Amino acid sequence: MSELARFQTAFAEALTGDVAALAPWSGGPDAAPRLSVYRNTVAKGCADAVAAQFPTLVRVVGEAWLRDAAVLFARAHPPASPRLADYGAAFPDWLAAFPPAADLPWLPGLARLDWAWSEALFAADQPPLLADDFARLAPDAYASLAADLHPAARLLWFADGTPSLWRALQGEAAPAEAELSPEPQGLLVTRPDLEARHQLLSRGAFAFLEACRRGLSLAAAGEAALQAEPDLPLAATFADLIAAGAFARLRPPASP
Repeated sequence: MSELARFQTAFAEALTGDVAALAPWSGGPDAAPRLSVYRNTVAKGCADAVAAQFPTLVRVVGEAWLRDAAVLFARAHPPASPRLADYGAAFPDWLAAFPPAADLPWLPGLARLDWAWSEALFAADQPPLLADDFARLAPDAYASLAADLHPAARLLWFADGTPSLWRALQGEAAPAEAELSPEPQGLLVTRPDLEARHQLLSRGAFAFLEACRRGLSLAAAGEAALQAEPDLPLAATFADLIAAGAFARLRPPASP
């Protein structure tokens, strides 16, 4: 490793608290106060990044609370890349163990949904499959073809109504209180026509998409959907998922 590389590594370690790592280049005992300027800059950058990535949390807990939490998060999870637009993937799980968030058990779930929305916005672009692409298939083709999810599609399932709460918080008039339904729900985030959208998923719809994500055939995905939700209107559900831009390409199914 070159001298420059060693210095850069030591400087990064010093910014996260290990001032001793920079001792060979510190130039005196006052290194810690001088480094605090850089630490504060890094902390503000991380706080800005987290606030931008999790706008729903800002609406719920306020910007000051979230920024304070983001600074603590950054100490435990310093950025691994100079590109802060990608920073914050570990924040939802970190929130789940953050004591000040203990009275807000749905907060990590809202964070997961915000992150999924951000991922969908910046995912690779690809034309989604349209209804005509499926209409041209022979009936027996559904057993021999699988439908890959679109690169921008994000699929999440919750043991409660976190998706409905998150959707309510996206509106101009956010609810005055966070009301969480005990009913399990799923959410699909897609980006047809370069515009991110979201829709709730029932057990059957989620099972259908999860089977597609696993590479199962369309016929097997339909069977999985009806096992999860026997009364599911399968044809209408499939049409809704196509219209949402959930699928990207048809291919042979994965081996069992």
